[in-house]
Amino acid sequence: MIEIIIADDHHVVRAGLRALLEAESDLKVVGQASDGLEAVQLVERLQCDVLVVDLMMPGLNGIDVAWRVSLCSPRTRVIILSMYALESYVVEALRAGVDAYVLKDATSEELVRAVRQVLAGRHYLSPPLSARALEAYVQRASESVLDMYDTLTSREREILHLAAEGYTNAQIAARLVISARTVEVHRANVMRKLGLANQTDLVHYALRRGIVPL
Repeated sequence: MIEIIIADDHHVVRAGLRALLEAESDLKVVGQASDGLEAVQLVERLQCDVLVVDLMMPGLNGIDVAWRVSLCSPRTRVIILSMYALESYVVEALRAGVDAYVLKDATSEELVRAVRQVLAGRHYLSPPLSARALEAYVQRASESVLDMYDTLTSREREILHLAAEGYTNAQIAARLVISARTVEVHRANVMRKLGLANQTDLVHYALRRGIVPL
């Protein structure tokens, strides 16, 4: 039996995904998450075969979830579900180790096909993204320019995401079960690494980067 976790912040979407996936006799949904941080924790605990995660999630977006999952559960294949048919998002997803990028207007058959493709060790991208995105990914991979976002630690990415959502240091500390002082230190490191001067800069960066939706 193929074990799958679904992560989406809308209950109705999760219920629909579960129904269409479990219509296949060999697919079983073993867990559901409503935000990115919960998704990472669930995958780390259950070590599922496949994670199907929305691109734009509270707490941690789908791309950062994929990056974290690649570290805590390398065997788990990650499928991004997205309403955004933007090449830039697809390229970022591939860089983070995502195995498939499926548009939300895809058919149920296409999502099932993506699950089977990634389990077979292949990538899957919803058409017409495939050729364009892969070409862009190969071109960007050949460039040696350092992306400062790649220098952020897992904790720094969590704090950046939550701060961009408007959480205060105290609220972030409570959410991540760390001290407010630790949050301050990590947040200062984020600002320094990314060359940001204030909260407005941080929010604008998160919007440009696609960390939070426009």
